[in-house]
Amino acid sequence: MARAYSADLRRRVVDAAMGGLSARQAAERFDVGTATAIVWVRRFREGGELVARRQGKPRGLRLDPHADYSYGSGGRGDPPIPSL
Repeated sequence: MARAYSADLRRRVVDAAMGGLSARQAAERFDVGTATAIVWVRRFREGGELVARRQGKPRGLRLDPHADYSYGSGGRGDPPIPSL
């Protein structure tokens, strides 16, 4: 997975956009993707956010997909007993 852009680069792109350039022009000047710069500027305008967000899928527990089977929530309420 690719690494996040540095906070310094984010700050420079947002500062350029706040200083009069469009987000597209700032993206071209600093050689980042247009959509990336637009998102950075929008997040900054909406709430002052400049930090990178976590990348990837949130981790869950390994047994989450099997919770219904493991805990017997198939109507009985008791965990299943293995057959002998």
